Amino acid sequence: MKLAIALIGAVSLAASTPALAAEKPAGKCFDVKDIKGHVIADDRTLYLNVGGQSVYRVGMSNNCLGGMAPSDPVTLTGRGAPKICEASDLDVHAEVNGGGLSSRCVIDTLTKLTPAQASALPAKLKP
Repeated sequence: MKLAIALIGAVSLAASTPALAAEKPAGKCFDVKDIKGHVIADDRTLYLNVGGQSVYRVGMSNNCLGGMAPSDPVTLTGRGAPKICEASDLDVHAEVNGGGLSSRCVIDTLTKLTPAQASALPAKLKP
C-alpha cells in the first residue's frame, strides 16, 4: 500500500511539473535586483531597464504615477515570487512629493519590449 501511495504521488508531481513551467516562461522572467533603472512615461506607465539589456513596460490600471517628479522615489519589489514573470509578481509603490504621499500601483500589464520597440522609444523614455 505504501508503494502505491508513493507512485501516485510521483505521477501526480510529474504531471503538475510541466504545467508550472509553462506558467512562468524563463525567457520572460527577471529578478527585481536586476532592475538597473526606470523612467516614468505617464500617469500609468513605467519603463524598466532590466540587466542593462532588456526594457519592460509596466502598465497600471490606476494613475498612481500622476504628479510624480523624476526625483520622487519609486519602490519596486517582488510579491513573494523568486522571479518577476507576470504583472501579479511585481509590486510598485510611488511616493509623490519626495515621499510625502505614498501610492500603491495596481499593475495590469508587464510587457518585455523587443529590441526594435525599445530602440524606438524617445530618448526621454529610455530607462
